[in-house]
Amino acid sequence: MTKAIPKPKTKPSAQHIAIIGAGMAGITAARTLAQAGHNVTVFEKSAGFGGRMATRRTPFGSFDHGAQYFTVRDARFRAMMKWALDQDPTLARPWSANAVRVLDSAGRQAAAALPAHEPHWVAQPGMNALVGYMAKPLHSAGHVHLHTRVHGLLHDAKAPGGAAWTLYAVDAQDKDAIYTGFDKVILAMPAPQVREMLLNSEHHETWAKQLEGVRIAPCWTLMLAYPTAVSIKPHANAVPLGPQWSAARSTHHRIAWLARESSKPAREPLERWTVQASADWSQEHLEDDTERVKAKLIKAFAEITGIRAEPDHAEVQRWRYAKTDKPLGKSYLWDAKTGLGACGDWCIGHRVEDAFVSGLELALIAL
Repeated sequence: MTKAIPKPKTKPSAQHIAIIGAGMAGITAARTLAQAGHNVTVFEKSAGFGGRMATRRTPFGSFDHGAQYFTVRDARFRAMMKWALDQDPTLARPWSANAVRVLDSAGRQAAAALPAHEPHWVAQPGMNALVGYMAKPLHSAGHVHLHTRVHGLLHDAKAPGGAAWTLYAVDAQDKDAIYTGFDKVILAMPAPQVREMLLNSEHHETWAKQLEGVRIAPCWTLMLAYPTAVSIKPHANAVPLGPQWSAARSTHHRIAWLARESSKPAREPLERWTVQASADWSQEHLEDDTERVKAKLIKAFAEITGIRAEPDHAEVQRWRYAKTDKPLGKSYLWDAKTGLGACGDWCIGHRVEDAFVSGLELALIAL
């Protein structure tokens, strides 16, 4: 099925730009280009927005099973957050994760709480809410294709009118689809997926040399729920459970981070934990069976927290590309001749605001 999406008629100079990926980088780029008057279409393989700013809904409450919080250091990101909170003051709030403990492998405090030198923010009611809010105008206007996995690109330098790009995808109905008529394409996805997308492209050899130096560690994430316990705000039917801190970094060989979801603003009160495995352990067990991973992480969780009760809910999520260990070293990749770009937090770091800066700066150069 070939789908040619028409260019806007109201502004002859407007270009048609495809954004592949609806995380922070992709939606930032899309908003910036749309506000400049261009016709933007976003393609996202999953059901919603946010990328690794992900929230899992369950009958026991939500889990932020990707990014745990975000900082606001860059002035441009601070300006965006001010705009968002002016529009909706409930969209995000600081969280007490700025007082996280540092634990040894047995769960003992190995160092004092980390200094509260800056706020650690969380979006409400889940981490994906911020990007979802940013994407709302594009989504409402019909410029977003969810459940659409783009797996190939073709550039035709002789295409009439300069609309040289064609995308090959599997759409929301699980059917092959071809989208044509794009002047530019922005790949807002992890570096290894950018390399894979460009395997048969003229850009592969040049960009591959730059991308091969990027290192992104995987992460197994465990989500646990204990609905009979509400230890932060006990009530008559609750049983205090486990430690009283809300978040901790750990030197345990299996676990690097633990967070009590119910301690975050605007979350359900049921006792829930998100546990992120260490990068080394995740890499070693990357292809393990999920039940085996779950059992090992639950055991390690019990060793650290002392919580040995059987959880009413337990599931794991594997992130193949979770945290950047070695970034690209510049904000984006861009080929002005063909109108192809790539962006993401992996370009300059691993923070949410790194993704914002990368998407913004690429959009500005692509104007």
